[in-house]
Amino acid sequence: MNALLTVSSIIIPLISFPYVSRILTPIGTGKVQFAVSTIAYFTMFAQLGIPTYGIRACAKVREDKEKLTRTAQELLIINLIMTVIAYALLAAAIIFVPRLRDEKILFIVVSTSILLNAIGMEWLFQSLEEYTFITIKSLIFKVIALVAMFFLIKTEGDYVLYGAYTVFATVASNILNIFYARKFIQYKPAGKYNFKQHLKPVLIFFAMACATTVYNNLDEVMLGFMKGDAEVGLYNAAVKIKMVLVGLVTSLGAVLLPRLSYYVENKQMEEFKRLCQKALNFVFLAAVPLMVYFMIFAKNSILLLSGIKFAGAVVPMQIIMPCVLLIGITNILGIQILVPQNREKVVLLSVVAGAIVDLVLNLIFIPKLGAAGAAIGTLVAEITVLIIQAVVLRDFLGTFLKNIQFGKIIGGTVAGCAASFWVLLLPLQDSMGIELKNFIILLISAILFFAVDFVILIVTKENFTVETLGQMKAKLKRK
Repeated sequence: MNALLTVSSIIIPLISFPYVSRILTPIGTGKVQFAVSTIAYFTMFAQLGIPTYGIRACAKVREDKEKLTRTAQELLIINLIMTVIAYALLAAAIIFVPRLRDEKILFIVVSTSILLNAIGMEWLFQSLEEYTFITIKSLIFKVIALVAMFFLIKTEGDYVLYGAYTVFATVASNILNIFYARKFIQYKPAGKYNFKQHLKPVLIFFAMACATTVYNNLDEVMLGFMKGDAEVGLYNAAVKIKMVLVGLVTSLGAVLLPRLSYYVENKQMEEFKRLCQKALNFVFLAAVPLMVYFMIFAKNSILLLSGIKFAGAVVPMQIIMPCVLLIGITNILGIQILVPQNREKVVLLSVVAGAIVDLVLNLIFIPKLGAAGAAIGTLVAEITVLIIQAVVLRDFLGTFLKNIQFGKIIGGTVAGCAASFWVLLLPLQDSMGIELKNFIILLISAILFFAVDFVILIVTKENFTVETLGQMKAKLKRK
């Protein structure tokens, strides 16, 4: 189900962003992305680290409805109180900061995501592994938003509507969560609340969220203040593709936290290690070819998805592509291995270090290189996070990595490059149009690259590939 949700997160941007980017231009998309990145800080403050902590806390008591109800209500109350404070701070920011005041309607529209994130309690459903519900309701709202976008966004001045589309497609489905939650918890008071037990871990996760949000959104915010909306738009075009790929690579890891927390709580450490090793293997298997392919075909991807006005996004995209692999690894090491073991302080340290590195490098490179400078800062920040987590988990890593067949994974990627690189040399006529030309290049190259990569993995009998295919055959036979 999470894989299906991830695929929708790939397909829908492939449909929506080419349309929107051509209508709104880099300036319009830059305005919206600047607002989204700024509001992310207020959302982070309102959430207080609950989205991650809540999964672990609820997963541990999910077998007891009374305890689950009390835990969920305690976290929801904390979340709602912080949401009120966050809106008060946002109102003050809109009044006193000219950059925000000039686009106050856009910021008010995008800020509805703060409330929707709070009432959604998505962490509750993730802790209960209710991925069917999460996927179906998210898909319905994404499709509705997509259809509405084509009818409503017609001119360059419709960027506020694009902001509304962004919110509706991502978090509007959280309204349904309020009603579906009654299946698992009660809304009547659950007795004496103990908020104190959550404060310390929530604050640690909040600090993690602060640092993560800083270097996830700092680039766009700093670009917006230092270089303007157009540069934000260029950087956003590169990051959009990166985030789609990151979603694909982390799709398996995203569903593991409640299960791994359950294993740790019940002292099932062999199962814990087996699942972690499999998740890490999947990350390398998926991320390495994706990263390499989109570095080679970055120009074609940007021109197809965003148009010729976004040609300045090609170099930032090539610089930032290794983050697909880096984030995939740190997602497993940090969120899936350290957090279930209650070692979130290590994750906090790594993320804070990454945020500081990102801030310093942005101050150095953005004034000179713009979007490319922001990409450099993010890349080095992700490397910093990985190094710290890898050092702390060096004993674990030794066990996990020795079972991953890197030679076969790299061999498949190299073979894919050799099979597809020549497509760039095809003598396609410019008269057919830039979109069609790049579509043909990407279609032929992607089929060749990933088909050859897959064949090499099967021929060389790469462990994860063979095991997964075997499981799929077994399930088909049973059906």
